[in-house]
Amino acid sequence: MAYSLFHTLNISCQDMLNRMMDLDTIANNLANVNTVGFRGSRMNFQELLSSQKLEGNTVNNTQVLNNQGVITRTDNPLDWAIQGEGFFAVKLPNGEIGYSRDGVFQLDSKKQLVNSSGYLLKWDGQIPKEATSVSVENGGEVIALLTDGTTKTIGKVQLAVFANPTALVNAGNNVWIPSEASGKAQMCVPGTNGCGIILAGAHEMANINLADEMTHLIQVQRSFQVTSRVFQQTDTMISEAIHIRKV
Repeated sequence: MAYSLFHTLNISCQDMLNRMMDLDTIANNLANVNTVGFRGSRMNFQELLSSQKLEGNTVNNTQVLNNQGVITRTDNPLDWAIQGEGFFAVKLPNGEIGYSRDGVFQLDSKKQLVNSSGYLLKWDGQIPKEATSVSVENGGEVIALLTDGTTKTIGKVQLAVFANPTALVNAGNNVWIPSEASGKAQMCVPGTNGCGIILAGAHEMANINLADEMTHLIQVQRSFQVTSRVFQQTDTMISEAIHIRKV
């Protein structure tokens, strides 16, 4: 089947829609550049080919960026940063388990550890009533300072790792959930079997490179402008051809 103006119109329309989705992803990355533990995303596109011609392109998948964010010292014992692979397991309001790099924790009214979104941290232990402060060791051991001035190990935090963390699905509020492509979460002791370590008194900033995102934004905007011109010119040519045929 030969190319036609309507074929070009369809491809340019499809490309503009894809660029708009790409712009949404970039905007989300830029909006969360200061969000602790945020993982950026990028869209992967795939050409659509038939046996005779190019059919445009489509979104193949959205990939989670898994590079390490910058570790910033805070000296707050409840700020926990992950250096290396792994996610904190948190309990979502619907009862499911989500995974996050957000390590800004605090104690709720029941002396339970919750992150900045209010999600309960899943860990092996319980904070005693007589604890005045809580911290964590690199290997995940949670240490409580008691009212009598002594310290006590009260449990352990494990990290969740995935066979393919780039395929995790964004569940909102800086939380990710597994997909079929990512595989199920495997819990591991920090510092073992390729699992990262936990740093107390620090947090991990978003792994967004502002310069790269702005460069990508400019490229996508220019691409959208070119494609929109193609669409407008093709539409004009189709209108002229219809007008000529009517004359």
